[in-house]
Amino acid sequence: MARQKAPQICIMTVTGADRVGIIAKLANAMADANINIVDVNQKIMEDYFVMTMAVDIARAAITMDKIKKQLDKIGKEMALNIAFQNENIFKVMHRV
Repeated sequence: MARQKAPQICIMTVTGADRVGIIAKLANAMADANINIVDVNQKIMEDYFVMTMAVDIARAAITMDKIKKQLDKIGKEMALNIAFQNENIFKVMHRV
């Protein structure tokens, strides 16, 4: 019986001008890297796109550094601000 890897959750935050294809582009990048999307929260605030996405990178086909480089490339292509960090770091940074 194959042993399950423990989840390794990371949080992606995305902001920028709303446009067609943002979620599709990011979801495809996650799928290509064998990263499971576990939660998405997205809003449009006065034509401004705001999204948080929780992903499990435990079975990712690439390293976290490569994931970040791919997201940086997508961010530049689509004029988005994309942050990607371990869930524990995210929680500490956003504690009220």
